[in-house]
Amino acid sequence: MAKYLFHGSYTQAGIQGVLKDGGKGRRKAVDALAKSMGGKVDEMYWAFGKDDFYVIADLPGHAEAAALAATTGASGAVSISTVVLLTADDLDAAVKLHPKYRAPGS
Repeated sequence: MAKYLFHGSYTQAGIQGVLKDGGKGRRKAVDALAKSMGGKVDEMYWAFGKDDFYVIADLPGHAEAAALAATTGASGAVSISTVVLLTADDLDAAVKLHPKYRAPGS
């Protein structure tokens, strides 16, 4: 399983749904969405500022994360962004790789 951070903001229709369903209702819906993709929600938060919500989820892979983001974005209720999260083991594996790269102009 891979970890993803989904964050975004509600449209007018989306916030109307939040007002109707409440936080627990929305969390239940997001839990069901992640489960339908073979995953689970670790945490869900709402916040002040540019983004209205943050969801950390475990999903089987990038295809499932993309499907989740595309489906929610297509609803018109949210504007969503996805961040792939790396564990310490992922980072350790990455720093052991040595890609060949030529910087622009060098």
